[in-house]
Amino acid sequence: MFAEYDVIVVGAGHAGCEAAAAAANMGSKVLLITMNMQTIAQMSCNPAMGGIAKGQIVREIDALGGYSGIVTDKSMIQFRMLNKSKGPAMWSPRAQNDRMLFAATWRQMLEQTPNVDFYQDMVRELILKNGKACGVVTQLGHTIAAKAVVVTSGTFLNGVIHIGEKQFGGGRVAEKAATGITEQLVAQGMEASRLKTGTPPRVDGRSLDYSKMEEQQGDTEITGFSYLPNTVPITAAQQRSCYITYTNTTVHDILKTGFDRSPMFQGRIEGVGPRYCPSIEDKINRFAERDRHQLFVEPEGWNTVEIYVNGFSTSLPEEVQIQALQQVPGFENCKIFRPGYAIEYDFFPPTQLTHALETKAIQNLFFAGQINGTTGYEEAACQGIMAGMNAHLKINGQAPFILKRSEAYIGVLIDDLISKGTEEPYRMFTSRAEYRTLLRQDNADLRLTEISYRLGLASQERMEGVRKKQAAVAAITEQLQQYAIEPDAINEYLNSIQSAPLSEKQKAAKLLLRPSVTLTDMLPHLTDLQQGLQHHLPEYLEQAEIQIKYERYIAKEQELVEKMNVMEDLLIPENFDYDRLQALSSEARQKFKKVQPRTIGQAGRISGVNPSDIQILMVYMGR
Repeated sequence: MFAEYDVIVVGAGHAGCEAAAAAANMGSKVLLITMNMQTIAQMSCNPAMGGIAKGQIVREIDALGGYSGIVTDKSMIQFRMLNKSKGPAMWSPRAQNDRMLFAATWRQMLEQTPNVDFYQDMVRELILKNGKACGVVTQLGHTIAAKAVVVTSGTFLNGVIHIGEKQFGGGRVAEKAATGITEQLVAQGMEASRLKTGTPPRVDGRSLDYSKMEEQQGDTEITGFSYLPNTVPITAAQQRSCYITYTNTTVHDILKTGFDRSPMFQGRIEGVGPRYCPSIEDKINRFAERDRHQLFVEPEGWNTVEIYVNGFSTSLPEEVQIQALQQVPGFENCKIFRPGYAIEYDFFPPTQLTHALETKAIQNLFFAGQINGTTGYEEAACQGIMAGMNAHLKINGQAPFILKRSEAYIGVLIDDLISKGTEEPYRMFTSRAEYRTLLRQDNADLRLTEISYRLGLASQERMEGVRKKQAAVAAITEQLQQYAIEPDAINEYLNSIQSAPLSEKQKAAKLLLRPSVTLTDMLPHLTDLQQGLQHHLPEYLEQAEIQIKYERYIAKEQELVEKMNVMEDLLIPENFDYDRLQALSSEARQKFKKVQPRTIGQAGRISGVNPSDIQILMVYMGR
């Protein structure tokens, strides 16, 4: 019934979709297997993409040739650039999305991708021969051969859903759990553990009083996520608003009445939950001194009244959920579409993977997404594209594609997982990256597209766009460096922003070094310069301004990268015998043997390893 495939992708969430698209676009024949064709790329939790650091990841996926940025743009109902009051290293795009349109757009794009086949079934077993993954066996009894397998099981592996004292198997509400794979891989010597995540109740927007909430509108300028042109179909005026409201002490007191039936507090949940997205019961327990918590009231789409109550994730009994919600301002008469719940699932500690996301124990078997201990659509999607690319490269005898920490947030995420592991759902933050000035959301295409193009994923159109942008930014920069500003032309503007007036001519580029001076505000006072630059796209002007304004900081970070690359270039031989180094601490030896670091730089980032252990390793390697 089935021919042999190059790559089989198990699971069609955010990681699985990106993995399938990447491998197929590089030339592999791909089979995407999902338990339900109607839930491909479903937004299981909040209907939004991006945010702090996550927005940077989506732009990196797009720069590599992935689909997440395009799908987000085509299905957004609101766009905001977060942290605009801070430096550009902190700017993070975020979109509110139409949940149904998002999934439909993803499916449509996959169906239009040559080399992608689909099949609805559950994978219950992997075919393993001579230490390699060679295909899958499905619940319907089909044996399907492949050269590589990418497992992106999300929360489905032995998933258990908790609502108060009720618990039942499931990978998502109303969807059954997946069984078989965990047990098989544990029998092969791999280590598995449990994690937990949760979701809030969904409510009927017709039952809410928005006049009692704070309106949160979208930006007046929508830049979107994708570097391809014309991917955003809406105007700023068409955006849907979100709203903000708050819990109060009455809400907290009602929630506390359900603590004795809480699966989290009664020990029925074994897995550790996400630290940075805690349940509402966890928040009022951990932050007892706070008398209110912020809730974001988010519409689920253009043509639905369903509302997502962001910040009210809970697994308390249903009656407690509704009683507490009805004490929130604006929610006095709210009706619940479905209660919040917690879900517990299997994951495999990611120290068992290589940087290519291939398992160390079994060749040609790749993991991506929540199976690796991460949380969030964006974190899953970026692992998916990397696993899909590396599966294709592996079966074609090519070197793996590995991004460094200095090249992408994706590189930071994967290195963190492989080097440090995780005991709780991992979430990306800008603070996790050492080189934030280099890893901005505005320059992901300049950083990554050419590499991806050479590997055969990023399209010719994308590469031409990058070259055009590079040429335009260089031309703008030269104009600003050459253009001399007369004091009379600019001093009125400088006085208006409380910046020191000029006493003599000054180059435009030098004036831009002042923190309060922006190119957008400066140009209307310099008519001839404005005319000379008006044919350039706003994003090109912004890129030139950022590069000029932060040139010293960028150069300083680049210098640090070059110093660190010395450590990253010191390769440790495969299967190195750490027992030979008697001077190593026992903890370092144990961690080195478990993680098997590729380089001295990675060895130094392993939790529990001291600088003295690295010195010993370097002395030996020097020999």
